[in-house]
Amino acid sequence: MKVRSTVPKKPAAKLVANPKRLEYGPNEPDQLRRFVKLQVKSAMSRNVLTVHKGMTLRELDHLFSQHDSNDFPVIENHRVVGVVTKFALLRSFILNANSVIPRYDDLMKRSVEEIMTLEVHTVFPTTPLTRVLEMVVNTHIQSFPVVDAKNRLQGIISRGDIIRALNG
Repeated sequence: MKVRSTVPKKPAAKLVANPKRLEYGPNEPDQLRRFVKLQVKSAMSRNVLTVHKGMTLRELDHLFSQHDSNDFPVIENHRVVGVVTKFALLRSFILNANSVIPRYDDLMKRSVEEIMTLEVHTVFPTTPLTRVLEMVVNTHIQSFPVVDAKNRLQGIISRGDIIRALNG
């Protein structure tokens, strides 16, 4: 299942180069005014592929190879308890000079719980998109789980969702 944006695609407005200053194209001030009013719920993806703590790294690797995603929320009892990323999966293969080289199959039998990030940055459906944009820039995190007041997953907001919302 590929995560899809709920924001309709429209052609992007273009900046017109001027030697004295940059001028906005005819639709841009309206686009920016519209964007600053948007909340996460208007741009988030609602169909989110999730994983559980007991999933093996082999199963996780298969999901990453099948789906265009860099991370998956880890869910327990319908609540977000962590995030697992491609980076975390790759990090599990780091060896140093003092390491005994493990068997590949043994590494792939490890669980998501062993590599997932517990410190999860989440947002609410009512969070302004401008705030999420700021979070993306400051944290370099590619997507944020969208949760309700009880930490139940409602969707996900990604950099791509924000870019689509910016482009109107």
